Amino acid sequence: ELDMSDFEEQFKTKSQGPSLDLSALKSKAAQKAPSKATLIEANRAKNLAITLRKGNLGAERICQAIEAYDLQALGLDFLELLMRFLPTEYERSLITRFEREQRPMEELSEEDRFMLCFSRIPRLPERMTTLTFLGNFPDTAQLLMPQLNAIIAASMSIKSSDKLRQILEIVLAFGNYMNSSKRGAAYGFRLQSLDALLEMKSTDRKQTLLHYLVKVIAEKYPQLTGFHSDLHFLDKAGSVSLDSVLADVRSLQRGLELTQREFVRQDDCMVLKEFLRANSPTMDKLLADSKTAQEAFESVVEYFGENPKTTSPGLFFSLFSRFIKAYKKAEQEVEQWKKEAAAQEAGADTPGKGEPPAPKSPPKARRPQMDLISELKRRQQKEPLIYESDRDGAIEDIITGKGLARPWSYPQSVLLCFLLTQCAILWGTGCHTASCYLFCFSFLFPFSTPLHLPHPHSVIKTVPFTARTGKRTSRLLCEASLGEEMPL
Repeated sequence: ELDMSDFEEQFKTKSQGPSLDLSALKSKAAQKAPSKATLIEANRAKNLAITLRKGNLGAERICQAIEAYDLQALGLDFLELLMRFLPTEYERSLITRFEREQRPMEELSEEDRFMLCFSRIPRLPERMTTLTFLGNFPDTAQLLMPQLNAIIAASMSIKSSDKLRQILEIVLAFGNYMNSSKRGAAYGFRLQSLDALLEMKSTDRKQTLLHYLVKVIAEKYPQLTGFHSDLHFLDKAGSVSLDSVLADVRSLQRGLELTQREFVRQDDCMVLKEFLRANSPTMDKLLADSKTAQEAFESVVEYFGENPKTTSPGLFFSLFSRFIKAYKKAEQEVEQWKKEAAAQEAGADTPGKGEPPAPKSPPKARRPQMDLISELKRRQQKEPLIYESDRDGAIEDIITGKGLARPWSYPQSVLLCFLLTQCAILWGTGCHTASCYLFCFSFLFPFSTPLHLPHPHSVIKTVPFTARTGKRTSRLLCEASLGEEMPL
């Protein structure tokens, strides 16, 4: 058999170093091991240390307050945190072994010492539960009481409302009439059908069936318009979970029974005695109200043909809440439509009412006929007419009156303007009727010298009158009387 120890010593590498003595390492580890004992797990000990710092109380003071039910010294929040550190079965076994070995307390950390003192309190879980119940009971009872009252009030008001029942009868009548061609008359309808009143539109799509019902009720049954004033706490009752409320009431009842048992075991505790005296009537009222609320709700649900086991208060009362809100909104819209229709009728009866009157156009200024004649003379003087004939200035002599045997009168001057205008028109068209007007000139206006008129076409070329202007002027002169003022 070969001895390999010498071989290892001769051929070992430098990185290996000297061989380790395992027995020596074990002895050193045993010497370095902590001398303190531990009763709880490390993470749990850290959390407990944080909780104790929040309480700012020593272990003995905390345990004394728990034994005396001193809720003011501990506080409800600190108690709820301590409930998480009730000793487990394993921790109790470690504590029991530590006490059996009679090891010194100096070996324990601060958290372990608290756990040791904490576990020595008699009936620790019951005491902690009782203390927590004492702190939570007033707030919980104050929270549950209004919810039970809302369920009771809403259930009783719905069931006892005659106006609501008549409203539903009208809805049923319209439903039977609409379905009369398909089926016979129904004796009732599901409450979910109330939502369909908003979905059914009229032929013109301007109103719903609920709008029409509102109109009918307002016209035929005005005493039913305020039916929603008989219903109370529908919204609040619809937000209540009756099952949860009843479960909380039963939990309070169990907590009060536990408190009574603790008082029997420790009848000298004034804290428990005073609590039971002050809060037992409140608990009795909670139990009575919870029973009344449950019975009232089941009764009203069965009254409307629903199943109380499958119908919750949130579902049941929300149906009526939505119906009332939709009914109120429909009332407002119908009233608004009436006002708009009345305003349109009032506007049709008094057209133009409220509009400012149209401003009157100022009367046109009228000028006398003498001004017209003078204007014609002025224009003739500014622009003398030139004729292509042997006798120049014939028309000017007629207008100005030169060559007349006697002076003109006022009617003759007006007639002169008319005849001149007609001559211009007729000459322009080549009509021989102009000779008639010239014949009239010879009798009405005798000249001292013979009057030679040019050819009609040559006159049109030189005279600044057109057939249109001449015709318009002749019409004005013919339609107006001699004494009236003529507009320009």
